[in-house]
Amino acid sequence: MTAGLPRDEAQEALNALRDRVRDAQQAAERLAGMASETPPNGWEAEESSAATAELQSLVDLLDTLRRMLPEDLRAQLADLVRQLLLVLRAIIDWLVGRIERDHRGQEVAVEDIPIG
Repeated sequence: MTAGLPRDEAQEALNALRDRVRDAQQAAERLAGMASETPPNGWEAEESSAATAELQSLVDLLDTLRRMLPEDLRAQLADLVRQLLLVLRAIIDWLVGRIERDHRGQEVAVEDIPIG
């Protein structure tokens, strides 16, 4: 049984999860294929709607997995993710500080990149 659900409901939930995992895998494969090819008309806004739908499929899968976890495990997972993000932020701060120290006294070339 899954998380205290009756057997039929647990099996149904697992089947739904399998379907979502399969959909997410297919979406990831399509996204990978799209990333390696330039569309015929370039990167127009219309092309991104398909990628958005595929990304939403992946987000839905993660949300389903999250809801299947017991509340205490969900809280532990949230704390773990928070700690990982804090570590990542500390690493980025350290790297930025190191770059700044390495370039201290040297003129750094800055290039304006147009956005739009």
